[in-house]
Amino acid sequence: MHQFTIDGSPLNADVIYKASSKQHSLYLSDTVSQKVAKNRAYLDNKMQDPNAVIYGINTGFGSLCNVRISDENLGKLQENLVLSHACGMGERVPEDICRLIHFLKIVNLSHGFSGIRPELLDRLKDIYNAGIIPVIYQQGSLGASGDLAPLAHLSLLLLGKGKVYLNGKETDAASALKMHNIEPLPLKSKEGLALLNGTQFSLAYATKIIAEAKALFHIANKIAALSMEAFVCDIAPFDHLLHDIRPHEGQLTTASEIFALLDGSELRNFQKLSVQDPYSFRCVPQVHGASYQAIKHAEEVINTEINAVTDNPIVFDEDDKVLSGGNFHAQPLALVLDYLAIALSELGSISERRVYQLINGDRGLPAFLTKYPGLDSGFMIAQYTAASIASQNKQYCTPASVDSIVSSKGQEDHVSMAANAATKGFKVLNNLKSLLAIELLTAAQAFEFRRPAKSTPIIESMMTDVRDKIAMLEEDRLMHDDMVMAVSIIDTWIEREIKG
Repeated sequence: MHQFTIDGSPLNADVIYKASSKQHSLYLSDTVSQKVAKNRAYLDNKMQDPNAVIYGINTGFGSLCNVRISDENLGKLQENLVLSHACGMGERVPEDICRLIHFLKIVNLSHGFSGIRPELLDRLKDIYNAGIIPVIYQQGSLGASGDLAPLAHLSLLLLGKGKVYLNGKETDAASALKMHNIEPLPLKSKEGLALLNGTQFSLAYATKIIAEAKALFHIANKIAALSMEAFVCDIAPFDHLLHDIRPHEGQLTTASEIFALLDGSELRNFQKLSVQDPYSFRCVPQVHGASYQAIKHAEEVINTEINAVTDNPIVFDEDDKVLSGGNFHAQPLALVLDYLAIALSELGSISERRVYQLINGDRGLPAFLTKYPGLDSGFMIAQYTAASIASQNKQYCTPASVDSIVSSKGQEDHVSMAANAATKGFKVLNNLKSLLAIELLTAAQAFEFRRPAKSTPIIESMMTDVRDKIAMLEEDRLMHDDMVMAVSIIDTWIEREIKG
């Protein structure tokens, strides 16, 4: 078990993605603990003023912000908040993303601006390290006032309530805590609000999407290069001279990668079969490159959010202020998650077009990439599936961030819908894996018809990875199994890319 220490140093999506694995346990530096304790001591002192009225600490929430709460009920107010807000519905959030949500909440509270006790942060850390993972649901957040419902389901853990995953099995939180000798922790003033306010649900999805999207960009380039080999494409459109005069970073990066992947292949000696290749091959630098730049932009926003304080109100002990604001509003995430979904969808859209070109029976390839067209259907319906998935992705790209629904009696009159942008963005990501898997299978099959010619070492290594798991299609067989296996190959490549 590796140790990861939260010490106030800036973090990014790559670090969070790796550190949130089950191979890492979390520790809090003394500096963090001391800062949190100092911040709480200030708030406790502040609350000694009988005239102090601070939102969410001694008042109700949302449109009930003007209702004063008595001192003896401040703890109950926070526990009521958690219980009443645990209204999640829909599909369950995948376990690894639930773990990410938990991790990011600890990071957010560790900044020492939330007025919580050090005991609360320690307890969250202990539960995390015990491998107790909260059951969280996808529906319930409007992406403003915090990801309230999902974070309430996370926070139930502290009270010994709700459902959790432990060792891959679902159980109740009370039993899981007892098994690890962890006592439930009654909440004090401000703590329920600190737990529920924040963007960690949307941010966890964003962190996973961006980490895998960066890897998938390079994988998409490699699979496109294999398709180009199978289609005997011209390498000239990837010459740096073309791209130097339109120097978008993504375009330059893509062209350079693919030129390097194809340069030296024996197929460069084949007679050109067409004066120009279709756009889905020739314009890969322009299309993949644009998606790359969208990914890079989204990464910048996501990394900023990882290191941000998204609580409300925020306790500035050194400045003697408790400020109520809107840092919980997830509009920055909502916009880039929508943008990211479009960028990933386009990588899948052009991938499907290459599949279509490969099965058409052009350039000396048999129709549907089968030796016996008519008797066998070959890759005919694999392209149908790709087209279906690509179309679904386009539907998922309807932006969530342009929507808003008034809630809490008009108090919360503009919301971001970042959570919806996050969950549909995750669907686009998984669909992209399927699309690239289908292209990988199709390109590998088509390339077999170019044998005995050899490609470059990297392309040949890709072919080996595929053929070690999936045999060439000699006659019709159950294609679903092949496609599922191809997705697993893609997942292996993603992990390899992320690890570097």
